Amino acid sequence: MKSIQSSAIWMGRLAHGGDLLAELNRICRTHNIRLGRLEGVGAVQQARIGFYDQIKREYVFLSFDSPLEITNLVGNVSLKDNQPFVHAHVTLADHQGRAFGGHLAPGTTIFAAEVIIYSFEGADFHRELDWETGLSLWTDNAS
Repeated sequence: MKSIQSSAIWMGRLAHGGDLLAELNRICRTHNIRLGRLEGVGAVQQARIGFYDQIKREYVFLSFDSPLEITNLVGNVSLKDNQPFVHAHVTLADHQGRAFGGHLAPGTTIFAAEVIIYSFEGADFHRELDWETGLSLWTDNAS
């Protein structure tokens, strides 16, 4: 594990009609948030989420072309190719209260979203291909 310290907290509303993942990445790049944690609530007009198939070593995506509530949005910020990179998971609920969750993917359109991004200072966390899992993971989480 690496030692990190809280640096700043960013709070705000995201633009209606924007792509949720793209907006989160844009904010992190604009404010040079290289290490962080995020959470959020709100609603989306449509969504795309992924599930990682561990056998095939690829993401399987589900698309929802209807309004959904964001009941939980959680993720982290680290570096991938030396750029701030958001890795987030989302739980969404439909009008009957059924929940769907997975890896937040491009193609999730914001209706309304309020997010908090906690920025940290400390050693950079870099993402690189992990041959054992086939995923882009932090390269070193031990010290």
